[in-house]
Amino acid sequence: MNNFTTGATGTSAVLLDSGNFVIRLPNSTDIWQSFHYPTDTILPGMQLPLSTDDDLYTRLVAWRGPDDPATSDYSMGGDSSSDLQVVIWNGTRPYWRRAAWDGALVTALYQSSTGFIMTQTTVDIGGKFYLTFTVSDGSPSTRLILHYTGMFQFLAWNSTSSSWNVFIERPNPSCDRYAYCGPFGYCDATETVPKCNCLSGFEPDGVNFSQGCRRKEELTCGGGDSFSTLSGMKTPDKFVHVRNRSFDQCEAECRNNCACTAYAFSNMKNGSTSSDQARCLIWLGELVDTGKFRDGSGENLYLRLASSTVDRESNVLKIALPVIASILILACISLAWICKSRGKLRIKETKNKYTGQLSKNSKSNELENETIELPYICFEDVVTATDNFSDYNMLGKGGFGKVDKGRLEGGNEVAVKRLSKSSGQGADEFRNEVVLIAKLQHRNLVRLLGYCTHEDEKLLLYEYLPNKSLDTFLFDATRDSVLDWPTRFKVIKGIARGLLYLHQDSRLTIIHRDLKASNVLLDAEMNPKISDFGMARIFGGNEQQANTICVVGTYGYMSPEYAMEGSFSVKSDTYSFGVLLLEIVSGLKISSSNLIMDFPSLIAYAWSLWKDGNARKLVDSSIVENCPLHGVLRCIQLGLLCVQDDPDARPLMSSTVFMLENETAPLPTPKEPVYFRKRKYEIEDQRDNVEISLNGMTMTMQEGR
Repeated sequence: MNNFTTGATGTSAVLLDSGNFVIRLPNSTDIWQSFHYPTDTILPGMQLPLSTDDDLYTRLVAWRGPDDPATSDYSMGGDSSSDLQVVIWNGTRPYWRRAAWDGALVTALYQSSTGFIMTQTTVDIGGKFYLTFTVSDGSPSTRLILHYTGMFQFLAWNSTSSSWNVFIERPNPSCDRYAYCGPFGYCDATETVPKCNCLSGFEPDGVNFSQGCRRKEELTCGGGDSFSTLSGMKTPDKFVHVRNRSFDQCEAECRNNCACTAYAFSNMKNGSTSSDQARCLIWLGELVDTGKFRDGSGENLYLRLASSTVDRESNVLKIALPVIASILILACISLAWICKSRGKLRIKETKNKYTGQLSKNSKSNELENETIELPYICFEDVVTATDNFSDYNMLGKGGFGKVDKGRLEGGNEVAVKRLSKSSGQGADEFRNEVVLIAKLQHRNLVRLLGYCTHEDEKLLLYEYLPNKSLDTFLFDATRDSVLDWPTRFKVIKGIARGLLYLHQDSRLTIIHRDLKASNVLLDAEMNPKISDFGMARIFGGNEQQANTICVVGTYGYMSPEYAMEGSFSVKSDTYSFGVLLLEIVSGLKISSSNLIMDFPSLIAYAWSLWKDGNARKLVDSSIVENCPLHGVLRCIQLGLLCVQDDPDARPLMSSTVFMLENETAPLPTPKEPVYFRKRKYEIEDQRDNVEISLNGMTMTMQEGR
C-alpha cells in the first residue's frame, strides 16, 4: 500500500494492494475510489453493478485502438431491460449477451498451465446485482478486460514472456455473437465445429441462417400444443420476467397465453436475497440469441410446439432407438468375440515368450489395443526393484492387494501396486486405471510412472510418496498431531482441486467412485494426491449421470442414490468428499459409530452437533485449541452441504473450491442428510458389491436451523 497525504487537511490518496486507488479523509472515510470507475478493466475484488438503478451503475468502455485510450463504440454492463443479464454493445446494438442469471453463486475457470482457479460470482444484495471475481492463492496477476475489438477477455500475466495471456474470451465461437443464428436458430457448441442449428420442430428459413428458422407446423391455440424440453441451453433474449411463480405456475403462465412460445424456470434460493426465490421467464414471439453449451451447463428451455410435431419426433425415437440398440448389441457381441479370440492368442504368446528367458523389451500386456504414452516395465525389473516383493518393502495392503516400495535401475524410487487375484479388479479395471491415469496430469493426482503384466500378474508403478496415505495419520492417535489445522486445510483444498480437475477441467469428465482417506496419498510436504482409479468412470459428451447394477466402492463413502439405486454422477464424488471433509475435521472414521454414543454414523453425529449450535465439539481435540474456529466451522457446514440426500442440493466442486478459497462467500443452509446404518456388513477398507434396501436405512425427520 502506498499513500500521499496533504499537510493542510490530512486527506490522503492511497493505492491499495488490491489495485484500488482511493481518496481517504482523516477519519478513514473513502470519498472516492477508482473501483467505482473501471473504464475497460475489472480487477479481482471489484464489484461491477449490473442493476441500472444502482447509483454506482457504470459500463466498461473499450479503448478505440490498441494504443488509443479514447472511448470506442464497445461497452459492457447490465442490461437496462433486465438486471439478470450482461450485454456487450456495439453502439446501441447488442454484440454479445450472457444468458440470464439462473441463481448460481459461482462460475469457476481453471488454467491448467499455472494451476490457478478464477471464480466469477454474481450476487444479489438487497435486490441489486453485482458481478465480481476472485483468484486462488498464489495466482499470477489477473484481470478482465473489454478489448477494443469488442471481445471480453480473461487475462493472466505470464512472467516468463512478460506478457498478458488470454485464457478465455467471449464471444467464442463466432456463432455465439448476438442473434447470429437468427430467430429460432441456436449456436450449437456441442458440434466439433460449432455452428448454427434450428431448434427442435423448426427448419432453416432459406439457404442460410441469415433469416433464422421457421416452424415445421404452426401452433394451434386451445389445447393442441405441447412443450418440448431442450436441456443445456443458453436462454434466449427478449424475455418477460414473471415474479413470484412456482414451476407449475410458470408453465401455466405460458400455456395459458397463446402468444407464449417458450418458458424457463430456475430456483434462485442459493443466490438471491430478495423475497422472490424463483425466476420464471417467458417468451412472447421469436426466440433470438440462444445456444447450446459444450460443457453441459445451461438450463432447460421448454419450447412450445404443435402436438403433432412432438408426437412425430417421439415416434421417430421409438423406432430409431430399438434399431440403434439392436445394432449396438450385435456390435458388442462381435467385439467381445474378437477380443476373446485375441485375448487367448495374447495369453498363448505371452506364455511362449516367457518360457525361455524374460526380455526387457517384452510388450506382452493386456493393453495392446490402447494408445498409452506410458512405459511398460519388464516383470523381471519389478522383481529386482522390490527384492522379490520382500515383506520388508511392503508399504501397505488392502482388498486390492499390496503395495511395495521399489528402486528401479538408476535409483528412482517407486510404489508398486500388485493386484491380488482375489481383488475383483480384472483386466477391464486394470486397463481402466492405466488408461485413465496416463491421460491425467494434475498436482493433486498421483502420477503413474509405468505398468507391467505377466501371466496372472498385474502391476502399476506409481511415484513414491514417503508419507503414505492420509488415513495412516488421521486415524492414528500417535501421529495425528502432525496434522495441524493448516495442514488439514491444505489437504482439504488439494483434494477439492483434484476432484474439480477430474469433473470439469481435464480432457475427460471422470467420476472417481471410491474417494476415501486411504486413497489420498501425501507427499513429503503433506500435499494430497488422489489415487486408485480402478473403479473410475468416464462420462462423454453431455452425459450427466449413469446407472449400474454393480455398485462398487466403500460403504459409508457411497452416496445414497448410488448405494441404493446404482445411480452415480459428479455429485456422488461430492458426497464422498463431504464424508472425507468431516473425517479430516473430526479425526473420526465414518465407520466409528461405536465411538459416538447414540449415533449411527459420523454424519448423524455431525448434523446433530451443527443443528444444535455445538459444532465445535466435533473438532479433533488435537487441533481444537489452536485453530481458527470460524474457518473450521465453515468446513463442517460445507461437509454437511456435500452429504445432503438430494444430489441436486449438493454443490458442484467448482462451488466447493470457491467456498473453501473465499471465507466471506455465503454458505447455504444444509438440509438434514440421510444416514444408513451398517448392519451385516464388515467393510473395513475394502471393496464389495453391496446390495442395500431401504430397510437398511435410518431416517430421522428433524428441522434444520
